[in-house]
Amino acid sequence: MTSTEPDTPPTGTPENTERPPRVPVAQAMRGAARQLGELLGTAPEAVSAMQPTPDGWVADVEVVELERVPETMTIMATYRVTLDSQGQLLGYERQHRYARGQLDRGR
Repeated sequence: MTSTEPDTPPTGTPENTERPPRVPVAQAMRGAARQLGELLGTAPEAVSAMQPTPDGWVADVEVVELERVPETMTIMATYRVTLDSQGQLLGYERQHRYARGQLDRGR
């Protein structure tokens, strides 16, 4: 028995290369914080940066790593979080640690 439909698209037919639509920035921000918090077992403090990429989003998320008294001595960390276009976490990396009261000094 022969089929009239080929198993592969004919040569010269454009393949479906469309990417799914990117989630809105607010949804990606919430997702970055929530998913990182679940992995680290802590509640993130803030999302300090959010950038679109060709494949999704990159976010910087601020997290409390070690609570201290006084609060200005609490150890914080910035994590770089990579998300796909649907807002799913693909990876994360700690960028730096700092005391909560520390000002930016050119790193």
